[in-house]
Amino acid sequence: MTASDARFPKDAPVRGPRALIFETGSPESRCVEAPVLDVPEISLDEALAGGVRTQPPALPHVTEVEIARHYHHLATMNFGVDSGPYPLGSCTMKYNPRLNEDVCRLEGFAGLHPYQPLETIQGGLGLMVGLADTLAEITGLPGVTLQPAAGAHGEFTAMMMFRAYHTAMGDPRKRVVIPDAAHGTNPASVHMAGYEVTTIASDANGAVDLEALKAALDTDVAALMLTNPNTLGLFDPNIVAITEAVHAVGALAYCDGANMNAIMGKTRPGDMGFDAMHINLHKTFSTPHGGGGPGAGPVCVTAALAPFLPGPLPVRLDDGTYGLGWTDRSIGRVRSSFGNFGVFVRAYAYVLALGGDGLRAASEQAVLSANYMKEKLKGTYPLPYDRPCMHEFVLSGSRLRKEHGVHTLDVAKRLLDYGIHPPTIYFPLIVDESIMFEPTETESLEDIDRMIEVMLTIAAEAASDPDLLHGAPYSTPVRRLDEARAVKQPDLRWRPSSAE
Repeated sequence: MTASDARFPKDAPVRGPRALIFETGSPESRCVEAPVLDVPEISLDEALAGGVRTQPPALPHVTEVEIARHYHHLATMNFGVDSGPYPLGSCTMKYNPRLNEDVCRLEGFAGLHPYQPLETIQGGLGLMVGLADTLAEITGLPGVTLQPAAGAHGEFTAMMMFRAYHTAMGDPRKRVVIPDAAHGTNPASVHMAGYEVTTIASDANGAVDLEALKAALDTDVAALMLTNPNTLGLFDPNIVAITEAVHAVGALAYCDGANMNAIMGKTRPGDMGFDAMHINLHKTFSTPHGGGGPGAGPVCVTAALAPFLPGPLPVRLDDGTYGLGWTDRSIGRVRSSFGNFGVFVRAYAYVLALGGDGLRAASEQAVLSANYMKEKLKGTYPLPYDRPCMHEFVLSGSRLRKEHGVHTLDVAKRLLDYGIHPPTIYFPLIVDESIMFEPTETESLEDIDRMIEVMLTIAAEAASDPDLLHGAPYSTPVRRLDEARAVKQPDLRWRPSSAE
């Protein structure tokens, strides 16, 4: 590679592969001093003679410094919000304050076990009660369970509560209505709860088609499942009319809370007419997530649905201490313990540190960042719904495909060469070659300007040298994978040369 090689942008991070730890070191290398032998000494041949093995295991022989460098290198190969911008639309990936990490590692929190005697976990129970009270105020929904392990688990929990509610009313119902721009977990949660899905189209403004909704509503409908702001990053101006139409047929309105990052402190889903919602603490309230966990998806509900909350619920007792309680018609446990407690500590620390004014300011900054970025890019990347967005927005890469044969996937791969994690692509499905950006409130103006500059540079590269993008990325440890095959045929095992 040369300094002028177009594949490698200036200052691009190059995270190349290294030898595996099994291929490092030498047989003489050691990183521990064994204690004085206190059993009879035998040779290796004698040790192996009576066992299954015919030769020693192929374990690495490395020094401590080699181990440290190996794992440090692995860490640099990972990409996270500490590495660079991570504008993953619909899955808020924002900076997590280190203060919250310190708090959750305090001995009184980190050492708790959910099945200790209640008198020994009063602080933990009090924290959970405080967090639940806070979430109830933020959402405008008084009943709260912290048990669900993530957003999709929260969706399923709410659907089971809806089923229990309608059954108690003597009218179990059959269908749940979902817009075509919904998160993919929504229909899955509905099916798991035993309901049928009815899909309705979005209107020309990217919102719910109110007439299509009214046509789909009847006494068989158990609920409407809606994300607001939706997956296009747009707030639905008809939200009150929507929930009123749903309630008019005896159905319930569910809010997918994945996009609460845009409205916390500004408006409350309960005031919009929603009966239940989940909150992704690992998105909105700035706790780590990714790679399968940890997550938390508390569910907040109206007073009418509160009797069906899963239990046990941490509660404040009359004498000022804390305990556990069950509601009259609880759907039972949805988790073996109280939930991901470490996430609760981080989220509560975040809320208490910011306060109401701080949460409101975070939402305002997220919305400002997204609209600033959208306006700078929409002349180069088509904007299907050209109106003010909330915390995220969706562009289209269709122009690059039609004019230069460059797809959204090529743009995403090229972003990696510039040290920027790709945004969500090809979702929502209603936008051709969709590119969903969420800059969040934690990125500086300088970083947002650089993301804009890089996106414009990539568009110029697409026009001048499409093959450059077709081959990207160039600076990552692994080049472009066959993503379908990588999922179906993962190669996760290393074999020493002697075993080949």
